[in-house]
Amino acid sequence: MASRAPFMIGTTEVKPGRRAHVELPVSRLITGAQMSMPVTVFHGAQDGPTVWINAAIHGDELNGVEIVNRVLSELDPKTMRGTLLAVPVVNVHGFITGDRYLPDRRDLNRSFPGSAKGSLASRLANIFMTEIVSHCEVGIDLHTASDNRTNLPQIRANLDDPRTRELAEAFGPRMMLHAKTQRGTLRQAGTKAGAIVLLYEAGEPLRFTTDAIETGVEGVRRVLQHLDIADWDGPPAPVVPVSRSSRWVRASRSGVIRLDVELGDMVEAKQDLGTIIDAFGKRLSTIRASRSGLVIGRTMFPLGNQGDALVHIASLEDENSPAS
Repeated sequence: MASRAPFMIGTTEVKPGRRAHVELPVSRLITGAQMSMPVTVFHGAQDGPTVWINAAIHGDELNGVEIVNRVLSELDPKTMRGTLLAVPVVNVHGFITGDRYLPDRRDLNRSFPGSAKGSLASRLANIFMTEIVSHCEVGIDLHTASDNRTNLPQIRANLDDPRTRELAEAFGPRMMLHAKTQRGTLRQAGTKAGAIVLLYEAGEPLRFTTDAIETGVEGVRRVLQHLDIADWDGPPAPVVPVSRSSRWVRASRSGVIRLDVELGDMVEAKQDLGTIIDAFGKRLSTIRASRSGLVIGRTMFPLGNQGDALVHIASLEDENSPAS
């Protein structure tokens, strides 16, 4: 039997059964120093699918970085089938400064598929599509909430596609949300390129959230096992609730926010979720649920302006499904 061919990424050749760390040049800083995107390649000894996992497309979203590192610490390319491309930090510029965006203030996750001659965000997106996505059949894009919010560990994906739903169920998050792709996102560009893309949302920015990380590590490992890339003896995927519709409850008044619900709570339509008071403690408004469902996101910031998003509620296909 012929041996497996090496894997090429950039100018680096990775032999079967080997691991390699690659730096893909992105741009030069004002000082002239090279800024590169780090990629770790696990090229399995045996044939199999090629998959990518990535984190920190937004530089302040840190949970995914820890998820990638923990997953990689448990893998051995000598026993793997297929190839795994791991990019723990895509937006290196934002990661260094703790900023969601790139220095040009563009959102990288609205810049795909990018262009080799466009803005910094566009060029970075193009490098990721060319060097990572073009090789892969499946991708897992790891995110957290933004803007002082936190998210229940969830997979957002096209659940109408049988193969995508199969992998989402294999991941086993706390819930699954059927979601259309947004223009310029990695999920949209990756899907158009022919890959199955799962978007994992969990926890809050600029923090390590234990539940988000542990659920993410187990989920990625289950997907790799399901694809027969790497064996794993962890717990099987739980049965999780599914939603096709979600909406944020927004502040009717500006003031101090007191929420009485947590991630994973089930709520009923018109249920009291908390109150808005002024700086002297006077009650200004009661926060009420706009629908029945599962709390999948909430603000962590106690000050809010009229119209701010406070509680994210997902209506469930089967409200008897367990939330945890």
